[in-house]
Amino acid sequence: MKKKVAVVMGGYSGECEVSLRSGQLILNSLDENKYEIYEIHILSEGWFFIENGKRFLIDKGDFSAQKDGNKITFDVIVNTIHGTPGEDGQLQAYWKLLHIPYTGCDFYQSALTFNKRDTLSVLAKFGIAKAESIYASKKDILDKDEIIKKLGLPLFVKANRSGSSLGVSKVKSTEEFSQALKNAFEIDDEILIESFLDGREISVGVLRLNGKTTVMGHTEIISENDFFDYEAKYEGKSQEITPAPLCDTLREKIDEVTVKIYESLNMSGFSRIDYIIVGDIPYFIEINTNPGLSPQSIFPQQVAHKGLKFSDLLDSEIELAFQRK
Repeated sequence: MKKKVAVVMGGYSGECEVSLRSGQLILNSLDENKYEIYEIHILSEGWFFIENGKRFLIDKGDFSAQKDGNKITFDVIVNTIHGTPGEDGQLQAYWKLLHIPYTGCDFYQSALTFNKRDTLSVLAKFGIAKAESIYASKKDILDKDEIIKKLGLPLFVKANRSGSSLGVSKVKSTEEFSQALKNAFEIDDEILIESFLDGREISVGVLRLNGKTTVMGHTEIISENDFFDYEAKYEGKSQEITPAPLCDTLREKIDEVTVKIYESLNMSGFSRIDYIIVGDIPYFIEINTNPGLSPQSIFPQQVAHKGLKFSDLLDSEIELAFQRK
């Protein structure tokens, strides 16, 4: 009997449209000979099962749908929400309570890695290189002159819990600092202020495959903007080079750090880890536990270059979800 697979996409954040595009790639990649495939949208205005353009409400009591008087339940969830509530642990905890297997990492790892400050704190004991940073909340009184004196210019102001570079600003002068704080606090009530790292930006896909932590590939990002912001990521304002031109020694070092991060955080599922390479040192920027999977996204590029079929990776993720239940 075919397993009933719910492909969950959308979310409540500014990343909703990106997630819907990612979800479409998964819908197109899953093998209909193996699975009954259901498109599920979790949106601010409601939770829906989508079929032929029609919406059917999801019952939040047991994550089921009703269609033509018949109740539809799901054997497994393929989670492709970017941002809240699918990348910060909320939905994962909910599905766990309902005993429904889901792809990706567990709810604790999801919540941890969505919080930039907490991720950096955990990784610090493993000797992972990172930018110097200052954490602040909305209620804090910030001395911008003291911060700039400590971190220098330029610097980055980031929303602590966000993705797709939403709420991120590069500050090149004292005058830009207040607006950068405003932008970040509009996204989250916690922020990180980080020193600027002058180097190459490299993004590395990683997952658990055949019982082994496996690096998918390396992509160098050359942005037309000041940094790899939302516009650069999703509106074609960047050059993405896969595979990144790296010498063997540097590539091996990046892979070693990537595996160390993935395993130290007890990760599972598709992840993408971003670095700035300064000299021969990979500085950790962030980990994305539900990386973009739209056709122009980095992770699918790396899968294609590695010569793997995306459908096979989805089969593997679904099988791992059942094993973790």
